[in-house]
Amino acid sequence: MTQDVIALTPQMPDARGVLAGLYAGGPDLRVSSSAEGAVVHLHAEDGRPVVTVDVPLFVQVPGEVSRLLGTEAAAEVPVWWTEVRATTRVAEAGRLAGSVAGRLTSLLGGCTWPADAAHTGVVAVPSPDGDGPVDSPLAVDVLTPRAAVILQDRPVVAATTWLTDLMQSTVPSGRELQIVTPPGTRLTPPTRSLLAKVPARWVVQDPECGYYDGLTGAVLHWHEDRFTEATPADGRTPLADAFQTGTLARGEQQLHLSIRTIHPATDDLLLGSALEAAWQTLTGTPPAGWSSAEPVNLPWSPRQLTELARTRAQKGASTWLVAVGAPDRPAIATCRVIHTPAGIEEHITLALGYTTDRIAPLDVLPELAETLATRHNLTSMLTHLRPARADLTIPPHHEPPPVPLSFTLGPEAVDAIGRAHAESLEDPRPMRLGSAVCPALHYTLGDGSDLTAWQRLQHLNNRLQTDQ
Repeated sequence: MTQDVIALTPQMPDARGVLAGLYAGGPDLRVSSSAEGAVVHLHAEDGRPVVTVDVPLFVQVPGEVSRLLGTEAAAEVPVWWTEVRATTRVAEAGRLAGSVAGRLTSLLGGCTWPADAAHTGVVAVPSPDGDGPVDSPLAVDVLTPRAAVILQDRPVVAATTWLTDLMQSTVPSGRELQIVTPPGTRLTPPTRSLLAKVPARWVVQDPECGYYDGLTGAVLHWHEDRFTEATPADGRTPLADAFQTGTLARGEQQLHLSIRTIHPATDDLLLGSALEAAWQTLTGTPPAGWSSAEPVNLPWSPRQLTELARTRAQKGASTWLVAVGAPDRPAIATCRVIHTPAGIEEHITLALGYTTDRIAPLDVLPELAETLATRHNLTSMLTHLRPARADLTIPPHHEPPPVPLSFTLGPEAVDAIGRAHAESLEDPRPMRLGSAVCPALHYTLGDGSDLTAWQRLQHLNNRLQTDQ
């Protein structure tokens, strides 16, 4: 597995500290950057990537260090987070990453994760053996014509700047991104969301079957330059026992909301208000922080995220961001902001975790739906409940599917479908919300325990799409 080393320092790494870290491999290493300068790459003499260093992040959001690195990471916010990743294609790269991080902490104080990785020695990096491509744009562990493979040995695989940059580089190459982890590693919801949008696979090591897909359980093997499903003569891909027998924490649940809003493109538009309203209604507090990658480092600010989205829109690009809650109220969201002919759209996914001593507040969903419909330009909202980890991470084993709770149509969506048509359904019968003249419609599908709610949702979807 790779050696990812993170320097956690109370002071900002200045030019002197960064140069000291970059010279851990001596003066012969080459330097390049990507992601608009947010990721620095150290290369061997022949051009092969050896170590990548993310630009330091000032993490001000409580709970982020322990959420991603575990409670053994001895650092409290605010803290500067500098991530260093070593490739397995070069034997000395792991020690080089430890020296880069160790030099930063020796100058600035703080600690590293893992704690025993830090040192300050100079690490000579010879030209690596093998036939890998020189000056490859993809800083990966294994690169073939069909796959870009990275090996991650950490408790949680987060959607870091480095990983999001790698995904953007992999797609144009025509390769599938494959993330290989030990069996104890989990994914964050933002990472899971990103993997669903590109050709990608989560490969989990297993002592019994070798490898399996962490999301589907399919047994995998290395075939034709990539990990792919192992299909025996009968054509049925076997499932790994470890995937099927993984245990769930008793009584833990997750509440999921998929929210879509469309706003007029006005100068005074403030994005993030719908997400904040949902957070406030369901937890009693606004989000704790936001960022365009993990770790989430900035205190919650709709004004700042609106400025980012406006800047990116001027370049013709959409905006993708992550928001998290307070440590004692597990909640995490992703939001994609896009400019369409209809206006400025927000596509929000929000997940909240609950243990046995804190029940999901399902009774406030109609109230939330009305708030979003009357104040935040709601187009639609779909909610689900599922038995799953309260910390909201995705483990490499089976979890029961979510069960629909409710579906809400905003006023303009009701008008577009036709109010009489949208209200004509008897089961589920809609509840009118907001204006009597142009109401939103809220359909209750179940309480989260009845799987027939899927049939109600399918029936509702078919009916709403049927011509009047």
